[in-house]
Amino acid sequence: MAKELPKRSEVPVEFTWKLEDMYADAAAWEADMKAFQEMAQKLSSYEGTVTKSARNLLDVLSLNAALGEKADLLLGYAARLSDQDTKDTAHQAMLQRAYGVYADAASSLAFIDPEILETEDATLEDYYQELPDLSLYRKQIEEIKRLKAHTLPASMEKLIAMTAEMSENPSRTYSVFNNAEMVFPEVVDENGESVRITHGRFVALEESADRRVRKETFEKLYNTYKQYENTLASIYSGHVKQLIFHAKARNYASTLEAAVDSNNVSPKVYQNLVATVDQNLDKMHRYVSLRKRLLGVDELHMYDIYTPIISGAARNIPFEEAKETVLKALAPLGEDYLSVVRKGFNERWIDVYENQGKRSGAYSAGSYATHPYVLLNYSGSLDSMFTLAHEMGHAMHSYLSNSTQPYIYSNYKIFVAEVASTCNEVLLMEYLLKNTTDKKERAYLLNHYMDSFKGTVYRQTMFAEYEMITNQMAESGESLTAEALDKVYHDLNCKYYGPDMVSDPEIAVEWARIPHFYYNFYVYQYATGYTSAVAIARNILKNGAPAVEAYKRFLSGGCSQSPVELLKIAGVNLETPKPIQDALDVFGDIVKEMEALV
Repeated sequence: MAKELPKRSEVPVEFTWKLEDMYADAAAWEADMKAFQEMAQKLSSYEGTVTKSARNLLDVLSLNAALGEKADLLLGYAARLSDQDTKDTAHQAMLQRAYGVYADAASSLAFIDPEILETEDATLEDYYQELPDLSLYRKQIEEIKRLKAHTLPASMEKLIAMTAEMSENPSRTYSVFNNAEMVFPEVVDENGESVRITHGRFVALEESADRRVRKETFEKLYNTYKQYENTLASIYSGHVKQLIFHAKARNYASTLEAAVDSNNVSPKVYQNLVATVDQNLDKMHRYVSLRKRLLGVDELHMYDIYTPIISGAARNIPFEEAKETVLKALAPLGEDYLSVVRKGFNERWIDVYENQGKRSGAYSAGSYATHPYVLLNYSGSLDSMFTLAHEMGHAMHSYLSNSTQPYIYSNYKIFVAEVASTCNEVLLMEYLLKNTTDKKERAYLLNHYMDSFKGTVYRQTMFAEYEMITNQMAESGESLTAEALDKVYHDLNCKYYGPDMVSDPEIAVEWARIPHFYYNFYVYQYATGYTSAVAIARNILKNGAPAVEAYKRFLSGGCSQSPVELLKIAGVNLETPKPIQDALDVFGDIVKEMEALV
């Protein structure tokens, strides 16, 4: 009989996140929902008079900030409840309702930015002098002004805001379909036990030393997606079409330009990443050749890409051990940093194990009013321990920004979101490498290091290129059919993995299981974040206290500066290809060490 996941109600409370820190119960959430609607109504009464006086402007901006903070809390609570069990229809309805109320509020308040845009700079300067408290919002107003060319008249902004809930529908539909509706077959694992394939178990099964298990898991998972690829292509096409609509409505030349401009980043940064990685595919192909040699196979298949190439070194890592190891690895960041991480471990910031209906993957999220929350699907693998370090990096970035910045400048831009998380991963890897004397264990860790580069720089850049190509196809009028999407993905897979990899036909449909394709040009930032993190971590280990302090200033910066400028505080300049090239050179060195070691 197959090993089934526990129901949510069967998970011990100590391994679940403490949502009572957000709201004591549903009644408290309902009361805050009512308060939110009343605040939105009050704010809407300022329509037409936002910049009539300095006092009006201050009242509007301060009330809007309070409204945003409350919205984050309301949506966060509903989202955490929904994600812990996507089969719970009551929580799904709660989340949909929260999105609906938020969308209604956004629609009714769409007049604020256009009215500020219509106000002369000289008038605003007079207001700053009249009410010094307004100076807090100067940078926020400057950011509104920066986006003037892409901000519409108030009536149009209201109309655009009304589309918010509809625009989120493809993403929400995909999430529900992928997490709650998709059911995968069983496989017989290497111990002869029947195991149900799940999102959380897939990689673990693909890491199996038994090639039959890997092949069967791979084929059964992707053949399941193949059954639904026309539906999934339609959902994805709907997502891209809404991106095109919003880009055109806001006078952007492309969906890519619209996406990166929200972070005050040039499309050239995105294109530069793809180009630089493309110039270094020889290193990836060399890694693939090494993997083929060490696995001793005549043909290397896509189901061979996750299994460790160093046998006999993998072991189960209990969650308690993982926590202790992560704390030791992060010691260079100082006791003040560690004390908060311990707080997160001890006070149930983390939802640890997979259960039926739980959202797949891992993330860190939260609101300004509370501590961050971390979703894991911890499996006991080395990768699971790295995921713990990764997500606590996100959590610490949020915690320090929230603790240092006022609400309006606390939410760091997505562009820098992966830096803190990956820096923790690099510090963990460097700690493990430093503290092993066993040749086999070192090789095993180097394998994981290579796989991190493969997965975070090369694979995410491949995703980024796929997203760029498919958006360009739709923008030029091509239909995003399942057949077309399969071809693009399969061709890219061949290009990135090289001639020593058999790009199995099943891999063509992998696009259908990647939730990040609904995040609007998000994935490239994993790659830029990783390269930045490698530079920062190595600087911390080399230079100690000064580098740590500079890094913490970056973590505490929120969005008080542009993301590119914030990274410069930590010593990284992504306006050049250098950080990307330097990181890929490190990858090349690791491959060479592995070639010599084994």
